[in-house]
Parts: sequence; structure tokens; C-alpha cells
Amino acid sequence: MPTYILILLIGLSALLFKPLLPPEAIVESPESIAGQLSDKTEKLQWLTLDEAEAEMALQKKDIIIDLYTDWCGWCKVMDKNTYTHRQVIDYVQHNFYPVKINAETRDMITWRGRQFKYNDAYRVNDFAILLTGGRLSYPSTVIIPADGSTPQAVPGYLKPADMELILKYFGEGHFGKIPFQDYQKNFKQTWK
Repeated sequence: MPTYILILLIGLSALLFKPLLPPEAIVESPESIAGQLSDKTEKLQWLTLDEAEAEMALQKKDIIIDLYTDWCGWCKVMDKNTYTHRQVIDYVQHNFYPVKINAETRDMITWRGRQFKYNDAYRVNDFAILLTGGRLSYPSTVIIPADGSTPQAVPGYLKPADMELILKYFGEGHFGKIPFQDYQKNFKQTWK
């Protein structure tokens, strides 16, 4: 008997003799499961940079920028794992103006009256260079303090637990008052 027929017969027998799920295992319809999934995958309400700047004029808060590129795999992982984490969402929405910026955008970006364009030499927007001090890395989490001081870039993927340290350092007003290393030594992590 040819090998491919033998493989086909083994596959068919596995299908024919596979036990069916008991009726009690079928609990919900696909529609109700989809509804539950969408409830569990909440996301941050991202603002444009213009919206964040306008909000800052009304109420001073730091801006948090997710600096990403379309090709960056870790950027996608951070979107999926960190920016959908309930505690991250709640804390960011309450204490920051969240903005997502594609570092490689060819669109003109306007910030505080200055215009930033795509830089052919670096293949990124000049605003990304400003945010990172020229040390481009993706993803980067950038905090623009409400006091107008230099943007603070944290390169690399941050898990929710790592993000807690950064967010609370800025969100609780420790930046500029306590050196980060001192804050980090005494920090008690609560997010998992």
C-alpha cells in the first residue's frame, strides 16, 4: 500500500473516532465570547500631539509618548501586553496625556510652535530625534514633563511591572526632586 494512502487512512480514522464534546462543554455562543474578549482588551485612549498640547494648556500634566515604528515587533508586543493592562490604562489616563507617534512618519509634526519634518539622512522624523536626544530605539517611552523640561526617553520594551516604576516616578511628581536611582531603591512594585 502506498505511504500516502496509509497516512490518509490514519488521519481519517483519527477524525472518525475522535470523541465529541459533551453538551455541558458548550456554554456560550461565539457572539457572547467575542463580547467578553472585547471587554478584556481595553486600550488606552490615545491623543494626537496637537490634542495633548491643547489639553496641557488647560491642565498641566506630563505627556507620555509611545514612540514606535510599523516594522518594530517589540512595539507590537508592548501594545498587546502593556498598553492593554488595566492598571497601566487607568494610571496613564488619569495622570498623563498619552500620545502615539510613528518615528518614521513623513507628516509634518508641529510642537510648541516648531515644525519637524522627515529627515532623509536618518529615515525618521526630526521630532523622534528630538524626543530621544538622537538615541533612536524602538519602542521608546518618552515622558515630556509638564514643566517644559527636556523629554525623558526610556528605550526598549517595558512590561506592565516595569512601566509602573516609570509612570509613578513621573506621575507622583518625583521627577526633578528625587534622583531616579534613589526612587527606584525604595519603590514597592504592586503591578503584575
